[in-house]
Amino acid sequence: MDCVENYKNIKKTLPENVLLLAVSKTKPEEEIMKLYDFGCRDFGENKVQELSKKYEVLPKDIRWHQIGHLQTNKIKYIIPFVYMIHSIDSIKLAEEVNKQAAKHGRVVNCLLQIKVAEEETKFGFSINEVADLFKNNAFAALKNIKLCGLMAMATNTDDETEILKEFSAVKNLYNSLRVNCQVGEEFKEISMGMSGDYPLAVKEGSTIVRLGSTIFGERDYSQKNGEV
Repeated sequence: MDCVENYKNIKKTLPENVLLLAVSKTKPEEEIMKLYDFGCRDFGENKVQELSKKYEVLPKDIRWHQIGHLQTNKIKYIIPFVYMIHSIDSIKLAEEVNKQAAKHGRVVNCLLQIKVAEEETKFGFSINEVADLFKNNAFAALKNIKLCGLMAMATNTDDETEILKEFSAVKNLYNSLRVNCQVGEEFKEISMGMSGDYPLAVKEGSTIVRLGSTIFGERDYSQKNGEV
């Protein structure tokens, strides 16, 4: 089946309030356009240079989501157009996004990345850290970012109990922040769940699932995209 059929079949299984984000990293523009022509407008990319190149040649009403780890010196390349950054994993990064967004007169949608997996390849705030930041109003002065919720990646494991535990911890943090901190009405998203674990994420309250291989098929990583 092609990407459109895969997208349609997955979308049928998701609740109305869950956004199916098509992760198009390493995939050609032709594949993205198939989904675009079907009606999909939300696409996710990991690498800044690949995202920038695709933005230049694809329709401008696409909502581009930066979902990969983001370095502060790369932010300026995507700030003029990015719809949402899922991977705010430090105050320093949040401050730089705010600074670059102000230069363009934009308020950029952002999610705070929470580290619930113990793997060294994962980034993010700890649960206690992000709660303390809100209690100390650490984000209050950042007027050019809009904190829309949380993002997390579970441990890469077949142990569903562990995955559910991690997703549940994120949902509990989200609920606690909504009740105990001044997070704002726009703080309503939980981005968690990828191709291998998204049904579990939806069960635990995810509002955005980030799916690549289940929509587009396996990736060819031999096509390297250089970075700026």
